[in-house]
Amino acid sequence: MLQEKVMKILIITVAGMARRFSESVGKDTLKCLYYQNSPKEALLFRMIYQNTDFDKYIIVGGFLFGKLEAFVRQNFADMEDKIVLIKNEHFEDYGSGYSLYLGMKKAGGFPFSSLVFCEGDLWVDKETFRQVCEAESDVVTSNRETICAEHAVVFYFDVKGKIHYIYDTKHRALSIKEPFTAIFNSGQIWKFTRRKILTDILENLSQEEMQGTNLIIIQKYFTALAGNEYKHFQFKKWVNCNTLTDFISASNGSGGCEASL
Repeated sequence: MLQEKVMKILIITVAGMARRFSESVGKDTLKCLYYQNSPKEALLFRMIYQNTDFDKYIIVGGFLFGKLEAFVRQNFADMEDKIVLIKNEHFEDYGSGYSLYLGMKKAGGFPFSSLVFCEGDLWVDKETFRQVCEAESDVVTSNRETICAEHAVVFYFDVKGKIHYIYDTKHRALSIKEPFTAIFNSGQIWKFTRRKILTDILENLSQEEMQGTNLIIIQKYFTALAGNEYKHFQFKKWVNCNTLTDFISASNGSGGCEASL
């Protein structure tokens, strides 16, 4: 009997409304597809071709889904057998967690050994991304940008060494109501290698949790691990492209955080 191939899967979520990016461009725009001269400049193109060692690329869209389908069809023809497109029908009324839920449920149909999840509006350095993908353990990531409630996803470690994620969906203020030993600006890319833990989390999510942010699933997963069971990588360069200005500065090499690890 032939043994089924164990897969490595990349999940990219791009379902959001991208209001700030669209406003900065002057029209409705799916920011992961935006480019000025060539489709190769697009965030989605760059993320997929940063590491072609994945067996499947699961892309969860919603907003302007037809344009996403067309872009994938026109620019990833050589990877047609590897790309799986999913439409999040609740991209307007649910939080980001539902896109991650859909992507992970789809991944559950494949015999995967690891999942890498990244949000689709990121520009990151290829070297660190490769290290994340090649790590044998679970991974959390961070960047060295200033932590601002307006856009940062934050994680900190409590006095017992447990990780906690915080984010303000209203982009106003962050609050930590307990002592902590370290705090970081999240790189918003994670690696998961423990299938059973993921399966249990997804099967036991409440409807309210399913409609919340993707940090609910992520928090549940990494809280189930001891601190020595996952690695922490910090990106040398990282830009969250919330606006056209962010995208241009990243593309020109003038934006984001530069660090020597």
